[in-house]
Amino acid sequence: QVQLVESGGGLVQPGGSLRLSCVATASAFRINTIVAMGWYRQAPGKQRELVGTISSGGRTNYADSVKGRFTISTANAKTTVYLQMNSLKPEDTAVYYCYAGRGTGREYWGQGTEVTVSS
Repeated sequence: QVQLVESGGGLVQPGGSLRLSCVATASAFRINTIVAMGWYRQAPGKQRELVGTISSGGRTNYADSVKGRFTISTANAKTTVYLQMNSLKPEDTAVYYCYAGRGTGREYWGQGTEVTVSS
């Protein structure tokens, strides 16, 4: 198993910034088989959608709606993934979920952290 715990959500005004964190806990073996981590989000009444991912090699991929505003990075031997969100808009309001995918095809999800962008 890989456990993912997110933190950093909250209420922010439009134009503001937030940084989400996600810590992965698992055996060293399972951590070493993670090939991608990232973030998805689900707004009220909508389906879960990709925000962005980062591969074990450091390659990033972002949804068009967040390109240039959001940045994904990793730390701590790739057991921590961050989502730096700048220039936030009301339409970024959602529950943000951390994601980890292993080379075996197994996928893991965090419980989610809520982000509200409102004045």
